[in-house]
Amino acid sequence: MESYIQFTNQSQGRDRILRATQYACALARYMLRNDPSRKDILMKLQSLQSSMSSGRKLFRLGNTVNSVDAAKRTLLLSDPILRFCLTVSNLSRALYFICDNVLWARSLGLVRDINKERWSLNATRYYFVSLVMNLTRDVYLMAQLMVQRSRDRQYKHKVHQHLNESTDVACVVVPQLDAFVFLLIECLKGNPAVALDTVKNVCDLFIPLDRLGVYQTSEGVVGFCGLLSSLLGILSVLKPHLKIKP
Repeated sequence: MESYIQFTNQSQGRDRILRATQYACALARYMLRNDPSRKDILMKLQSLQSSMSSGRKLFRLGNTVNSVDAAKRTLLLSDPILRFCLTVSNLSRALYFICDNVLWARSLGLVRDINKERWSLNATRYYFVSLVMNLTRDVYLMAQLMVQRSRDRQYKHKVHQHLNESTDVACVVVPQLDAFVFLLIECLKGNPAVALDTVKNVCDLFIPLDRLGVYQTSEGVVGFCGLLSSLLGILSVLKPHLKIKP
């Protein structure tokens, strides 16, 4: 099991490169959509985007096992909130990958008697639940960091000095709000892994929200958010210390 998981985990970096290319094509298509002289380029971008999507589906074939194994490990966490969020997230990702694999098999003609739109919608729902759980984990970790930081004597002196020296109207009218923002920024600076994961999950959230019709934007917004999220994901692979734990 361990050797299999290590083998399939090696595809994460390649998947994120393909994902970045896929959403970069979507963003480029949106930006060039009104230029009639770029029809050939638009067709090539669409073809490349489809190829990247198909390639990613192939790389994700073993991810269901990884997600189930990750859910088993998160069940052992001592913190009940982290245990709940991460276990639900991993199980939702496993269901998402199952739907994704079935859709991939249908595109190859291996499976025919299924409702493509229904399976695609279910996959998006599972993906959405996974992202919501990940964001909940991010907010929970940030709240813990803020509580710990607020109890630090050095920080109390620093925020007091900041409020006294600041001339902003917000500091005078709503000092508690300014102190909260100052605390949040200080925690994000000291914990870049949490900040990066939060931004990445917020960007990813726009994708299922658009597909589910909850908050429809445009192909350009989805392409930009997907591209930014992919680049942050690549960064977390290149810099392991920027990968959030647990």
